[in-house]
Amino acid sequence: MMDFAYCMELAFREAIKAFERKEVPVGAVVLDSNGHVIGRGYNQVEALCDSTAHAEMIALTSAMATLGSKYLNDCTLAVTLEPCPMCAGAIVNAKVGRVIFGAYDPKMGAAGTVMNVTGSRQLNHQPEVFGGIMENKCRNLLQDFFRELRKGSDQ
Repeated sequence: MMDFAYCMELAFREAIKAFERKEVPVGAVVLDSNGHVIGRGYNQVEALCDSTAHAEMIALTSAMATLGSKYLNDCTLAVTLEPCPMCAGAIVNAKVGRVIFGAYDPKMGAAGTVMNVTGSRQLNHQPEVFGGIMENKCRNLLQDFFRELRKGSDQ
């Protein structure tokens, strides 16, 4: 069994990169069935001026390039925030085997919170999903980021 805390710690390191670049601090990694990182990403929406440049999208693209395959059946995606509908759709399309996430997203979460794209039986694939892994650490980083952002806009 894969060590979920280890996976989330790797994703958290990616989130720190986003935080340092003044991006919403979300990070993601994709691991193969042997636990090797084959893709990584962090939010780059601002830097790339691209609303689709979410951590998961970058990590999935990187993993597919590494494997030379459009499918990630036996892979695990670890991400610090529950995937949004776009990312959840990409997860389903890529046939990711397992998703673990840190903080739940009460506004955009599409792995069970607001909607359940990853668990929809109408779609052709449903990954295993485990939420709340290192939840407080992941949520605190996001809260710190938005607190700093608000503080900066008050000046």
